[in-house]
Amino acid sequence: MKAVTIKELKQELNHRSPKEVMDLCLRLTRFKKENKELLTYLLFEASYEEGYINSVKEEIDEQFERVNTKSPYFTRKSIRTILKNTRKYIRYSKNKETEVDLLLYFCAKMKDFRPSIKHNKRLQNLFNNLIESIQKKIITLHEDLQYDYEMEVNNLID
Repeated sequence: MKAVTIKELKQELNHRSPKEVMDLCLRLTRFKKENKELLTYLLFEASYEEGYINSVKEEIDEQFERVNTKSPYFTRKSIRTILKNTRKYIRYSKNKETEVDLLLYFCAKMKDFRPSIKHNKRLQNLFNNLIESIQKKIITLHEDLQYDYEMEVNNLID
């Protein structure tokens, strides 16, 4: 089965009743956890972005506490999984400030992580690449925010 374009989906949804659209949305949430998470964000958390950011930060904290440190391989794998989840939550928001805030928080957690990432070349490279990515994203923000976030980045680098 070939998926149709977004435009065609939008046209078809315009012809459906609100109840049919609601039923379609609920049916979508049954198939993938990400669909349900996105709908939860859109309905309950999109109006209060600060609360959403705080809840994601709490989840990042919990995940870092559960990182498997028995070997460098498992540590790397666990941290990459946390980053993947963080990026998923960033995709839900589509807000540049949220993206920079969450990535900075992730980098801060990585920097404070024990055993230190400085002894692991791959994790250090991941950290450095994230910092570069954050710096590129900061440029697109408002000037006041740029200054605040640049200060945070400089604290992470030092």
